[in-house]
Amino acid sequence: MSGLDYGPAKGNKALREAICTHLRRSRAVVCDPSQVVVVNGSQQALDLVARVLVEPGDRVALEDPSYQGTREALRAAGARLIAVSVDRSGIDPGKISPEARLVFVTPSHQFPTGGILPLGRRLALLEWAKRNNALIIEDDYDGEFRYDGQPFESLQGLDTEGRVVYIGTFSRTIFSALRIGYLVAPKELMQAFASAKWLSDRQTATLEQETLAEFISSGLYERYLQRLRRRNTARRNALLEAIEKHLKGRVEVTGHEAGGHMVLWPLRKVSEEAVIQRAATEGVRVYGISGYYVKKNLRTGIMLRCLRMTEVQIREGIRRLSKVL
Repeated sequence: MSGLDYGPAKGNKALREAICTHLRRSRAVVCDPSQVVVVNGSQQALDLVARVLVEPGDRVALEDPSYQGTREALRAAGARLIAVSVDRSGIDPGKISPEARLVFVTPSHQFPTGGILPLGRRLALLEWAKRNNALIIEDDYDGEFRYDGQPFESLQGLDTEGRVVYIGTFSRTIFSALRIGYLVAPKELMQAFASAKWLSDRQTATLEQETLAEFISSGLYERYLQRLRRRNTARRNALLEAIEKHLKGRVEVTGHEAGGHMVLWPLRKVSEEAVIQRAATEGVRVYGISGYYVKKNLRTGIMLRCLRMTEVQIREGIRRLSKVL
């Protein structure tokens, strides 16, 4: 009946071993099970990072725009945010203030713009952290999905200084309600993270961890990912073909090389709110990105999420959206 009792705060041993094996193969993460904390989704990982590494008044850099959950966790911890604008290739390390103690990044598929941080910037970011005695928080929420070319290895895998805390989740690959993610940290930080996890909620549910560990270690998870990547690629291609057919010359597209969403940037000035409302009247749900900015955004961006749709639904949705734009 041990499975019905409290488990270790860091997580089920078999799951931590399975996560390490998968990450080494899939994302070139360098780790062993002692460096893994199993958490209730990546949001809890972000919260633990803020609790452990941020003191009130600390300067923390983050991408602008960026995930709201990251921003609010840092604000709750009393951080002074330094917003660093991103371009099509993500964050520019040369623009990060040397005063920042931490920088939060989404290098595999910048959220929400979709940029992919190139190797040169990854190395420059690691050099920035070394030069300024800072830490990098790598949120690899979409790292399993790359459609064009080979994926870059993780920042954590390139790190030789122990300056990267790596965050991942199964919400994107399996389903959100599972609420299981993981945090991989340098060994000298592990006791602090394990203690923070215990104080936060003692542990992540044991039975779900054991089931997931078996799913991964059996090889079924990798085969499932291969099928999922093929389906996602077909849906991504259908979306790009529909955009080319119905919206050519009217929008710029970013984020299509990886991940589960992309962004349309209308080439003429339109109201984000008006586009969302008019699209809804056509039976199409789209999302604006203005709420993800720290600084004021002067350009309309429309986020599309289509990986739970059929190719027929995707093509019809873009046809309807073209009437709005």
